[in-house]
Amino acid sequence: MTLSESVRTGLFDREYWETLDTLSEGSVHRKFDPYLDIDWDGPEFAIDTDDPRWILSPEFDPLGATDWYRNLPRHRQIEIGRWRTANVVKVGAAFESVLIRGMMQYIMKLPNGSPEFRYCLHEMTEECNHIQMFQELVNRIGDDVPGMRPIFRALSPLIGVAGGYAHVILFIGILGGEEPIDHYQKAIIRDGGNIPPAVLRTMEIHIAEEARHISFANEFLKAHIERMSPAGKAVCALAFPLAMRWLAGEIMVPSRSFAKRFDIPREVFREAFWQGPQSRRILSGYFGDIRKLADELGLMNPVTKRVWSMLHIDGDAARYRSEPERRIA
Repeated sequence: MTLSESVRTGLFDREYWETLDTLSEGSVHRKFDPYLDIDWDGPEFAIDTDDPRWILSPEFDPLGATDWYRNLPRHRQIEIGRWRTANVVKVGAAFESVLIRGMMQYIMKLPNGSPEFRYCLHEMTEECNHIQMFQELVNRIGDDVPGMRPIFRALSPLIGVAGGYAHVILFIGILGGEEPIDHYQKAIIRDGGNIPPAVLRTMEIHIAEEARHISFANEFLKAHIERMSPAGKAVCALAFPLAMRWLAGEIMVPSRSFAKRFDIPREVFREAFWQGPQSRRILSGYFGDIRKLADELGLMNPVTKRVWSMLHIDGDAARYRSEPERRIA
């Protein structure tokens, strides 16, 4: 089976299809609407641009971990944290649009009766809601953030379409974009959710639905990679660390215009993304679940382990889904 070969229902066992049926039923009976489940005009969700909860966490945000940021005046920390939060949200919306392009391209190749067709459409519907939710939040925060870095923005339409033909690589990339955001949001909430209420509510909704999306991506890769040729598996083994490192950068690293806007010294920007020890710990922490998945798929070997290490995204594999980083010293 090649990376771009069309799927035929008979290739997969009943357990995989039953999992997709369960996920589809979950999307029918447990779903959110960005304009019904968030009272945007309610006083509890009003945006206060001077709220000290915009200040970046030194534990979970790589820029927030730098001495330079922590030594700034309080009002400057708030301003930078608010802008960075809004920009990550904007990038998240843009990533969802790439995912939708790729999935739509992929499902048009599927045979009649494919459970993948149905679940992908459920997921795309939910991602459209997430884009609306994220953009509404950005609009209400009020900072005119650019979102994606310029090169990725220019290439994103092509990336989405190409992913529809190399569907296994597409789903590896989906995890590469979803895992850093999901990990960051869960860490913030586990720490008490000390962020503005509108941001917290969008995180809660996003986490709830992304759990299904990440589960699907995991099961999709297990089902498809198992049936690939040795050469195809070798490509995937290298694609895992390369996609994770690349997309972590695209999702979490702001554009150089951000550094210029806030007079962030070049050495501070390098320390934050990703040359400092704390920022590398944060980066590696995004991918404990992915390292576990790659190991389960038989894609961790001496060569690929070296690639994970060279990219500074190696470390322990999670023992279970979304395990906190308490084991990391």
